[in-house]
Amino acid sequence: MVPPEISRSRYVSLVTHRRDGTPRATPVWAAEDGGELIVWTREDSWKVKRLRRDPRVTVTPCDARGRTAPDAAPVAGTARLLERPGELARVRRALARSYGWQFRLLDSGGALFRRGRRPHVGIAVTF
Repeated sequence: MVPPEISRSRYVSLVTHRRDGTPRATPVWAAEDGGELIVWTREDSWKVKRLRRDPRVTVTPCDARGRTAPDAAPVAGTARLLERPGELARVRRALARSYGWQFRLLDSGGALFRRGRRPHVGIAVTF
């Protein structure tokens, strides 16, 4: 179950860990779907590379620049990558429900620019 303060947030700070354990935070769009927090990102991003090695994450509500409120509590979770076509369709539906035209424009416009290629993966976080 996704904590309410995280599911209500427009952006969340997703913290993954480098090989040496150093945390790296990234602000991302996220949506709740089926009791999991769903995130959409490029397949060649560093956070995906880090998650392939270590599925531990911390999620905190934040603003678009990744700034968290002083009273925002981070929540630990476990992430898994969603890479199969059916899983990616689930990710797109969940984010389109949450972000509407903004997500559709970003997804479709980017695919048009890249000549149909959509080099993305989803990340499902369980708490």
